[in-house]
Amino acid sequence: METPKLKIEGPKRAKKCVILTHGAGESSESTFLSYFTAGLVNLHYKVVRFDFPYMEERSRTGRKRPPDREAILRETYLAVLDAIQIEKVAIGGKSMGGRIASLIADESRAQGLVCLGYPFHPSGKPEKLRTEHLAEIQTPTLIVQGENDPFGRKDEVEGYQLSENIQVHWSPDGDHSFRPKRRSDREFDQNMKNAMRAIERFLFELWASE
Repeated sequence: METPKLKIEGPKRAKKCVILTHGAGESSESTFLSYFTAGLVNLHYKVVRFDFPYMEERSRTGRKRPPDREAILRETYLAVLDAIQIEKVAIGGKSMGGRIASLIADESRAQGLVCLGYPFHPSGKPEKLRTEHLAEIQTPTLIVQGENDPFGRKDEVEGYQLSENIQVHWSPDGDHSFRPKRRSDREFDQNMKNAMRAIERFLFELWASE
């Protein structure tokens, strides 16, 4: 598997690294992922972003195409992880990217997992759950989820069987990108800042004993 182009930011001598990738529809340089990348860099983490092969092709040609097969997505993520020399590393991503990271987490050397808007099921199809592996996952995991996420609302997720290694941070009134409903008393910026604080706390606790 050829390693995709990596976008690396943060201190050159950073000893802790977070790898992030995109959801199905936007690249790893989306405004959403750029926000969390900047926040992590400010906390002195090295952040590595990459695009899956189908998104790299879309960037080259301008033509949209569906995501690669799951096997290719998994192999790509593992190849990126192999290319990173830093010992302390957490993996994750937005939506589909976080899901793929969750599928490889236990077989990889990653020490933590951060999922930003996990797609627990396809939108409008709550019966088609993508949670089987989450009941057994051993990797310490943070899922940041909007309470009104069409891919997994709070009232749905609270009924799922999830591993005790998973903690969930809820963005009040938030959708799949943590944006509140139009008439909510919550602000989007407020949800994003609180999500960043949750990630900061999770990573601090992940490596606090090392």
